[in-house]
Amino acid sequence: MRTSRGAYAKGVLRRSEILEAALDVIAENGSRGALIGDIARRVGLTQAGLMHHFRSRDELFCAIIQTRDQHDEAVYARTHVGIAGFLAVIEHNQQVPGLVQLFAEYAAEVAGDPRHPSRGFFQQRYAALREALMGDVRIAQESGQMGPDACAPVIAEQMIVAADGLQVQWLLDREIDMTERLRQLWRALCTASFGAEDRGAST
Repeated sequence: MRTSRGAYAKGVLRRSEILEAALDVIAENGSRGALIGDIARRVGLTQAGLMHHFRSRDELFCAIIQTRDQHDEAVYARTHVGIAGFLAVIEHNQQVPGLVQLFAEYAAEVAGDPRHPSRGFFQQRYAALREALMGDVRIAQESGQMGPDACAPVIAEQMIVAADGLQVQWLLDREIDMTERLRQLWRALCTASFGAEDRGAST
């Protein structure tokens, strides 16, 4: 039993090392250049040895995206209040184009195949992001930045749609400032959340 637990803990640690190395390789070389062999060499494994820790390519890619999300949540999102956390993550993404490319390409692959093995992962990921953004709307309402009748689910969807679309546009044109575009959208949504009567009363 002790040996089994030790082997399991060792495997978990090795898997974590692989995922951290994968983030570095993809950030440096882009998703197409980051072949499984490149990641394996970074951690001193053969390609077969690396895939021993993952059941498939899809599981590996999902784990890479999940690891990136956990890192971004801890380092950027949680250190800011409200929508500032979401914008901080987007700003960081502009420093790691390879990871943005991996997400955009893999999300499109999954969305185009209803039976894709990673479909459930992406559905859960978007559900969690919607919940987080709805929480940001509620924080904005409590601070008076948004009107009390603002529809949190709709605003959350609008921010997600804009962020995903901007990622694709940014991959085509790095001059686009994704963070500023999303900040402008948020401000516009805040303004629109107050009725004409409220806006007139505040002037």
